[in-house]
Amino acid sequence: MQFLFPVFLAALAAIAIPIIIHLFHFRRFKRVYFTNVRFLKEVKEETSARSRLRNILVLLSRIFALAFLILAFAQPYFSRGEEVQRGTKAVSIFIDNSYSMDALSEDVPLLDKAKQRAREVVAAYQEEDRFQVLTMDFEGRHQRLVSKEDALALIDEVERTPAVQPVSNILTRQKQVVESGTEENKVLYMISDFQKSIVDVQNYTDTSYSVNLIPLQSVQERNISIDSAWFEAPIQMVNNNNILLVEIRNHSNEIAENIRLSIRYEGQSKPVGTLSIPPNAVVRDTVNLNISRTGWHEAELTITDFPVQFDDKYFISFYVAEEVNVLAINEDQPDRYLNAAVGGLEYFVIDNQRKQQLDYSTFSTHELIVLNDLTDISSGLSFALKSYVEAGGNLLVFPGRNGRIASYKSFLSSFPANSPDVFESVAKTVSDVNTDEFIFNDVFENRSANLKLPTTQGAFRFNRFTSIPERILLTYRDGNSYLSAYNFGEGNLYVSAAPLDVDYNDLVRNGEIFVPMLFKMALTGGNKRPVAYTIGTDAVLEATHQANATGEIVYKLQGTEAEFIPQQRIVGSKVFMSINQQLSEAGYYQLFLNPGETLEEYAFNYNRKESDLSYFAPAELGDFVGPGMNVIELQDKAVLTATIEERSQGLVLWRWCLIFALVFLAIEVLLLRLWKTH
Repeated sequence: MQFLFPVFLAALAAIAIPIIIHLFHFRRFKRVYFTNVRFLKEVKEETSARSRLRNILVLLSRIFALAFLILAFAQPYFSRGEEVQRGTKAVSIFIDNSYSMDALSEDVPLLDKAKQRAREVVAAYQEEDRFQVLTMDFEGRHQRLVSKEDALALIDEVERTPAVQPVSNILTRQKQVVESGTEENKVLYMISDFQKSIVDVQNYTDTSYSVNLIPLQSVQERNISIDSAWFEAPIQMVNNNNILLVEIRNHSNEIAENIRLSIRYEGQSKPVGTLSIPPNAVVRDTVNLNISRTGWHEAELTITDFPVQFDDKYFISFYVAEEVNVLAINEDQPDRYLNAAVGGLEYFVIDNQRKQQLDYSTFSTHELIVLNDLTDISSGLSFALKSYVEAGGNLLVFPGRNGRIASYKSFLSSFPANSPDVFESVAKTVSDVNTDEFIFNDVFENRSANLKLPTTQGAFRFNRFTSIPERILLTYRDGNSYLSAYNFGEGNLYVSAAPLDVDYNDLVRNGEIFVPMLFKMALTGGNKRPVAYTIGTDAVLEATHQANATGEIVYKLQGTEAEFIPQQRIVGSKVFMSINQQLSEAGYYQLFLNPGETLEEYAFNYNRKESDLSYFAPAELGDFVGPGMNVIELQDKAVLTATIEERSQGLVLWRWCLIFALVFLAIEVLLLRLWKTH
């Protein structure tokens, strides 16, 4: 047996006090003899013997009560092989308050159980120890050590949050705070469900800190979530069938049946359908949106699931423009067939410019740029077009019959794309349409029907390299490509082997191919912002800068409850904004300079990283994190306080000493009150 504070053992000398009191207070009786009172003598002798026995028992009770009280202050313990921590302690307690903690334990949500465990941890330490209470939010007020009373108050204030932090980040924050204190011992606790998606510390071996993991697990690991949603086409059109794709995931090992999907749009809710999702699988469903107006739109997708519900809703916002802009860059005169084809498309507007009079700054305002039989491409135009495509634009190139091959080679190789080699005046016919590509997908009701395909009287033969990822959209009968597509950055490059001139190419007269091709090309491209963002990620919001605004230019975001000023940076005609940790609620947020004038609208959703309820079992967690971390496994009803005391102080005996001290004091009282000697 060892003592945490052995200096208190010196107080055992105080045991002499009750002995001295006993010797002086209970003196011997003086014998006085009387004649003819033999029976009185016998009674007095018997009474004296009983009195001596009671006094001895009272003395022993006092000695033992005082001795055990002194031992309680010395705090005896039996060591269990671990080094006992002496002196003050800096204790960091992390409480997982992410949305996965909404899952139920046997009786309460995991978050409530985590707060209870945190209180038990605090109760296991002394008043002079210092504490940090840390949550997933990494709030500033949690980055310091506080008293025991303040720590309990902070625990009571913990609420759930959409924030998610990996274990490595949590461990770093805890170490930073406990190192800031002057306490001799550093002890770290993590109370969490320890989802596999956040545990990124494996084979931890640092023993300079006492790191303790307290895993909590729900009674069932079942959850369904809406993972994402996006439109099939980047641009949405009025009075058209706009297809919205939705992915729903089953995070359990059992089949999920009768999952009802619905959508709220334009103030009305309507069911989409009922889904059956295999175990640990993703199902993709489609929602048809018929858009009847231009401007900003909001839509909310919902499924039915319980008890984890933070990921059952998915918010999206999107903008429907009044028109789709197409820019035709011409060598000289505009192509009347191209004008007619684009003019025949509702909401499409074509802008014709000569290559000598271009304004490169307007390129970003067009969804599609068409190079119409240019003889060459200057270095300035080449750089502007490349930047335009890389940022998400769509470029369609028709090389001129008399075009300088060297100029086109230089331009196309910079993407990179296959480049022309020589012009061949040979008649060819297109024989195959790649209907698997977005450009021609869902264009023809009957793919096997006899379509009138383009024919050419002359075309360029291209050098082809296997290292360049080319997607062939239209193919000649001889197997060569008539129209190819290339991904570059966020945009698309389309290259025709033949000029647009009707003397060499009848594509402009083939409405079945030419018109839907232009339409779908204008609708592709990745420069359109996503329909939704994720809270807690480092996404950068982009908007058009209001250069003509007066006064102080400060962009603000307005949600359903409050507004805030994001970190913002103006670059040319764009403003870029960082949200950081300023958002905590999913929903819609409007960007404005002046109240009531919405410039952009953004939809934010909670991070789906917490949707996967796959936990580490306690034994599995210990094997994964390694010997540098202690995993404390408890039954649901067990109290953590005694377990911590035993781990940090061995088998603690001071409570037993205090109990025995009270017992012997009670014995003394009983002896004095109930044992009458006369």
